[in-house]
Amino acid sequence: MLHLFARLVNARAILEIGTLGGYSTIWLARGLAAGGRLITLEMNPKHAEVARLNLARAGLADVVEIRLGRALETLPRLAAEGRGSVRPDLHRCRQAERDRTTSNGAVKLARPGGLIIVDNVVREGAIVDPNGGADVQGMRRLMEMMSREPRVSATAIQTVGGKGQDGFAMAVVIS
Repeated sequence: MLHLFARLVNARAILEIGTLGGYSTIWLARGLAAGGRLITLEMNPKHAEVARLNLARAGLADVVEIRLGRALETLPRLAAEGRGSVRPDLHRCRQAERDRTTSNGAVKLARPGGLIIVDNVVREGAIVDPNGGADVQGMRRLMEMMSREPRVSATAIQTVGGKGQDGFAMAVVIS
């Protein structure tokens, strides 16, 4: 699905927050337009190393740049560089701080028309529980922020797969 999203927007620049082992990174990178680049931010050095190995095996090491550090610290440095890659066509977020990083980073960095994907939003159906745990509360804050954010048009979609109930939020940056 991420591969298709990248192809749909003809992504030349993708920003990903949360690399883990690089599985989603590989699919996003394979969906890049010719000459495109993907920057992925990962705070865990072990995850970054595993992802580097997987990206090299997939033949994508020259297309993907892994930056180590917390997204809340890395995003401002990335924005300060002023390179074209900081205006992503597609932004994917998977880490626990997604409520803050999405509002403080993705929307500010994305170009108008850019697509933001946030996965694992349904939390096995717990998203409807106002007394849910920290992950649920963070996701509820994210959904509330996106509903009030005038720069995006967003929706959440539930999916069913091997993990049970899950889903993703999708937002298009309109200004």
